[in-house]
Amino acid sequence: MQKTLYHGSATIIQRPIFGYGKTYNDYGLGFYCTETLDMAKEWGVGRDRDGYANAYSLDMTNLSILDLNANSFTILHWLTVLLENREFDVSSALAYDAKEYLLNTFRPAYDTFDIIVGYRADDSYFSFAQDFINGTISFRQLNRAMHLGKLGQQVVLKSKQAFDQLVFTGYETASSEEWYAKKMLRDRTARREYFDVERNRRQRGDLYITKILDEEMKPDDPRLR
Repeated sequence: MQKTLYHGSATIIQRPIFGYGKTYNDYGLGFYCTETLDMAKEWGVGRDRDGYANAYSLDMTNLSILDLNANSFTILHWLTVLLENREFDVSSALAYDAKEYLLNTFRPAYDTFDIIVGYRADDSYFSFAQDFINGTISFRQLNRAMHLGKLGQQVVLKSKQAFDQLVFTGYETASSEEWYAKKMLRDRTARREYFDVERNRRQRGDLYITKILDEEMKPDDPRLR
């Protein structure tokens, strides 16, 4: 089966290089793509710089896929991968304990897969995750926040085999004037909805990180579904 993918970038990338790139991305070192052309255009532009949406065809034969949005996982599995790769502010004792517990309890063996599928932690969504481990928002609010502003899903190539089965098929240009404005609107929309609605809407029985730690909740706990 062939899958069409797009990669937003400041340059045209005909042959992605395995082992090259930023280590501190959401899921570690890899080639970050999306199945949505418009999203790639948003990701490819800067404030005063046009970009490109590079297009590829990926042969999915014999590739193992970890889908962090599958029903077998919770948002805490996604958060744990983020905690291991991104630089979180763990200035409080609670945040430190939360990070350690989540890494020890919810970490999926994501480094054994060829491809990872999951949410992309733009700045706004990354801040939502930080609020959760600092005890500011509940598990329910974190789940809800991840859907604000129509967050994009990314497909990340992790293995050399996946890189070898990726074929460049062309590109489209992305105007900064058009697509940077759309990117900023998406981010502002998410933040506005979060601060105006989600962050201050506590509900009776909400599950916070303190309760998860105190009760040593595990991934199969029905309250995390």
